[in-house]
Amino acid sequence: MRNSICFFCISLLFISCGGGGSDGPTPTPEPANTAPTVPTLVAPTNALLCINNVVNFEWGTSTDAENNPITYQIQIATDNQFVQIVSTADVSSRTQTFTLDKGKAYYWRVKAIDSKNASSAYSGTYSFYTEGIGVTNHLPFLPEIIQPETNTTITGTIATLKWFAFDADVADILTYDVYLGTVNPPTVKVAENSTSSIFEATSLQAATQYYWRIVVKDNKGGETRGQVWNFRTN
Repeated sequence: MRNSICFFCISLLFISCGGGGSDGPTPTPEPANTAPTVPTLVAPTNALLCINNVVNFEWGTSTDAENNPITYQIQIATDNQFVQIVSTADVSSRTQTFTLDKGKAYYWRVKAIDSKNASSAYSGTYSFYTEGIGVTNHLPFLPEIIQPETNTTITGTIATLKWFAFDADVADILTYDVYLGTVNPPTVKVAENSTSSIFEATSLQAATQYYWRIVVKDNKGGETRGQVWNFRTN
């Protein structure tokens, strides 16, 4: 009996001294870091015809909820999908100057990155044209897809194809050739010299992958071949 009482006392002593509790208050977890807001593009404005090939870029200020320092990444490409990037720069200011080739169409966008490496989405894309020597006509900009979005599946066997295109020479009249088929790139021309930026594709096959592209032409002989888009019927 005496041995049992001693063992019980020793157990209490270990419990009271030993550490079942915390040595201090639980630290407050650090709040999650959020990305900065998406920058807005200022200059050059969309579809601008620049007077030379030294171009000054400017964009709006991004904000950061945690007030972390912000830098910006600007990208310039010769296509609106930014596959053919010609310049990329990480800067702390909201302006940057680039010297580009003359007589070319360019596309640009910006994103914000905070000091903890959280980045915003890229801004929208603006286009511009650098003036060339003796240039009297500028090619249309690459067409932009509206519907169906590429890599999507549509319902049924009729597809309404929509796109948007414009020209730095605002007085130019644009027409469109539409290519559509099951091979990539499509070789079948389903519309020619259309003045509409909408094409109704009928009698499509079910459960089939389709590829399409737009060729934009102006009334001065200029022509721009768009990239290949795709969709699938269910």
